[in-house]
This record gives sequence, C-alpha cells and structure tokens, in this order.
Amino acid sequence: MNKSQIQEWKTKHGEIFELEVDGKKAWLKKPDRKLIAMAQSLGGESQVSIGEVLLDACWLGGDEEIKTNDDLFLSILPTLNQLIEIKQAVLKKI
Repeated sequence: MNKSQIQEWKTKHGEIFELEVDGKKAWLKKPDRKLIAMAQSLGGESQVSIGEVLLDACWLGGDEEIKTNDDLFLSILPTLNQLIEIKQAVLKKI
C-alpha cells in the first residue's frame, strides 16, 4: 500500500492499523462503539462471527485471502481484539 493512500485513510478515519499474517497484509480502521455493538449484535456469542463482522467493518484494503482463508482468518482473531482499546476507569463513591 502506498503512503498517500495510508495518509488519506488516516485523514478520513483517524487511527489506521496494519495487520500482517503469513506475509499477507491488511489495513484496518479503528472501530467506533457503533461498529463494536454491531459486531456483538450480529456475531452473538461466537468469537469467530464477531471477528468476521469486525474485520469486514474495519477493512480498508489488503490481501483478501486474510478474509477467505480459514487458517489466516483464525490466526488473526486474537489480534482483532487489540483494535478495541480498553482504558482503565476508576469509580469512587463520594
């Protein structure tokens, strides 16, 4: 992927991530809460289904084989969770 395309995506979507597995690459945008909710709603309890929805919704470009090859797709499932940044919150009773 060329640098101008990546910069265009950054301007439009904010944070962009490069995902690589077995020499194949894909570029993903960071999901917002609507995309995360959609993935959970459509995927139900299945982590595989949630991963499929999340990957499709965040996909900007790359090797389509990551989506279609089961071995590659299953390899990236744990990595997809890193798209969702969880910050530490503190709740205090006052």
